Amino acid sequence: MIQLSRRPRRNRKSAGVRDLVQETSLQVSDFIYPMFVVEGTRLQSEVKSMPGIFRYSLDNLLEELKEVTDLGIKAIDLFPNYPESKKDRFASESYQENTFYLKAITAIKEQFPELVIMTDVAMDPYSSDGHDGLVENGKILNDPTLEILANMSLAQARAGADILGPSDMMDGRVGFIRRHLDSHGFTDVSIMSYSAKYASAFYGPFREALESAPKFGDKKSYQMDPANKREALLEAQLDFEEGADMLMVKPALSYLDIIRLLNENFDIPIAAYNVSGEYAMVKAAAQNGWLDGDRAMMEVLMSIRRAGAKCILTYFAKEAAVILNKR
Repeated sequence: MIQLSRRPRRNRKSAGVRDLVQETSLQVSDFIYPMFVVEGTRLQSEVKSMPGIFRYSLDNLLEELKEVTDLGIKAIDLFPNYPESKKDRFASESYQENTFYLKAITAIKEQFPELVIMTDVAMDPYSSDGHDGLVENGKILNDPTLEILANMSLAQARAGADILGPSDMMDGRVGFIRRHLDSHGFTDVSIMSYSAKYASAFYGPFREALESAPKFGDKKSYQMDPANKREALLEAQLDFEEGADMLMVKPALSYLDIIRLLNENFDIPIAAYNVSGEYAMVKAAAQNGWLDGDRAMMEVLMSIRRAGAKCILTYFAKEAAVILNKR
């Protein structure tokens, strides 16, 4: 008989033993569920490139949230879909008191007071140019954008947002927003900064959902080059120093090394956005019978947690919650 003092398979011999030694856990409370809201009533339209994901009018969104919260999901990230008629180059609709997005935040908080509401701070859903910054003569202006983002942030905080998500990648925006919030008494509103947001090919379905693709050029002058790793540390360090409460990496699946890098270097929670294109790939392959969709979904989510993400923004949240709740 072969004599082996160390047999790793002993720790894999049964489901019970495997559960005992499992190094990484995945829980429903790790998820933030991105959701889309549109103006109107009795509206629900599926995003063609994201099977199972819908744009909801507020009345239908509130109904959907009953199911979401019953599954144990404790946080959502709400994104607005605005018609072109309400967009301008200054994204001025974003901080109008009676705009439907702010009214939706307030209504959700009133009906689901324990639900954590995260919001998106960026110009592109409201911009006639489709960019995350103010455009002048074809250039994205950094510093003038900060005032717009600050006004947007304050309006969202007043509406009831718990966490603001600056997703624009303008320099200095976290500190500018933090000071603006604090000066108006919103010291308890958190900032989850999109610290390492890459200029990725995986955002296409999201832009379809919001109809917010840039009208010219691309976003490479402000989103990060996928080739760069050390730059992520710089961006994260600046956001940390400016007062971010959590740091995000976006996308997640192609940037697991960046998630790990930030987790090893910062003692605040690291988030990761399992973006629309990553969701769409798994869904398309599963629909074609090329892989087991549920297993692939759970493997993707576990890999993001294993890399070091404390919370995961994912369109899989509902489906994964159903599976986790059965365990």
